[in-house]
Amino acid sequence: MKTKKFTILHSNDMHGDFLAEVQGEKGELIGGLALLSGYINKVRREEENVLYVISGDMVQGSLIDSEYKGISTIEIMNYLAPDVVALGNHEFDYGLPHLLFLEKMANFPIVNANLYIKKYYKRLMHPFIILKKAGFDIMFTGVITEKVMDSLNQDKLIGSFVTLEEASAEIGKITDAYKNDDIDLTIILSHIGYESDIELAKLLKPEWGLDIIIGGHSHTILSEPTKVNNVLIVQAGVGTNQVGRFDIVVDDDTNSIIDYKWQLIPINDKLAEPDKALTDFIDSYKKKIDRKYSTIITKFAQKLTHPKREIETTLGNLIADVFADVAESDVMLVGSGSIRLKELGPMVTLADLMSCFPYDDSLNRFAITGAQLKKIFAHIMRTENRDGEGECYQVNNKIQATYSYSQKELVSLLIDGTEVDENKEYTLCLQGYHVNNCADYLNITLEELRRSGKSKVVSTSAQNVLEEYLRTHQNENRKLEGRLVYKA
Repeated sequence: MKTKKFTILHSNDMHGDFLAEVQGEKGELIGGLALLSGYINKVRREEENVLYVISGDMVQGSLIDSEYKGISTIEIMNYLAPDVVALGNHEFDYGLPHLLFLEKMANFPIVNANLYIKKYYKRLMHPFIILKKAGFDIMFTGVITEKVMDSLNQDKLIGSFVTLEEASAEIGKITDAYKNDDIDLTIILSHIGYESDIELAKLLKPEWGLDIIIGGHSHTILSEPTKVNNVLIVQAGVGTNQVGRFDIVVDDDTNSIIDYKWQLIPINDKLAEPDKALTDFIDSYKKKIDRKYSTIITKFAQKLTHPKREIETTLGNLIADVFADVAESDVMLVGSGSIRLKELGPMVTLADLMSCFPYDDSLNRFAITGAQLKKIFAHIMRTENRDGEGECYQVNNKIQATYSYSQKELVSLLIDGTEVDENKEYTLCLQGYHVNNCADYLNITLEELRRSGKSKVVSTSAQNVLEEYLRTHQNENRKLEGRLVYKA
């Protein structure tokens, strides 16, 4: 029997989490790319056959990343030197042309099987790569969530096989095309979420020979691999505070895993020495950012929080109120996912604000009927939209909406304390991203939004609106007011 041991280290949803943080009573350094790089270097020295892979969302989430539109992230990732990376939905945040530029910058392969240039039926990225280690052939392919299509909504050239059935069929095409080659191990780098990984595994045919799904997108922490249809499923949470580690033994004759151990390794200064060269490289970016963004722009009366996107939050209330005020709109819907920090203040620097609200989008006002408004709220407040994957919203202080779980319907929608009149006209303000995806997210078409002929672009930069407002409004405060109420 010819067997080999391999060590596969894996990350996902790193989101520009470059810097270590001091945590705990003893002041332990946790996470950060310098410590992660130190651990990866240590494993590469200690073990014979090591692979490091990333299952999407390297970019978006830090000021360094957003200032340089992912260029800084790719340069830093080049230093980490992953063996293969899959696309995540946030890789598209700076636009498709910029992603293709970032891909050219990368010194590592980026794989994806289910994004196509529709007109030519040609895949956007390399669908797979076969890495040769110790005389063994290891195939990696990647699949991505349908959320990527929200970012690509303006670009009609690009399409996706986004259902799990279709994604599994794409994987089948690739594995079938190479089933005569001696592929010893086949791994999917997925960015579709843990629950969808489980469903995907059920759809994979045994003869395709899939061994492992290394997932992302749902930020799931596991204590051990989940085994479905003889496929091992793992994920490594979010950020750089931990890394997944597979130690596996592969049989060359049967092309199968005969033994494995998986751990979620916490990244701290007890595990490995920080990579000094990478620390210096990241600091070179940080110093430029600090000089530009260290200015204090406002002070809140107290710390405002945004712990979950599915609920009303004090930070969400403030941002929705600011936009509604500037847009002179009856209703403001702010995408909860565009608020990226769990807490902000009381002292707020420009760096804090940009980290909290990194998406520079337009603000767009429309005039719609009360009936249309009720239809929107019934859609965004429905139970199945609040499962961690739906698009949820924060609303301004004029709004009080009540949804019944048992009745599965919107039971009340008040504006300024008065029930919405279905025949009356109201103004609604939306971020550009939500305008582009209004049919899916709000259950209303763009044609319906524009039907009154009173649509207007209020601002081309929501970031600028928020910054300028907060600079001139000190000691802002917000409380939870029951703007969005869910009843049993």
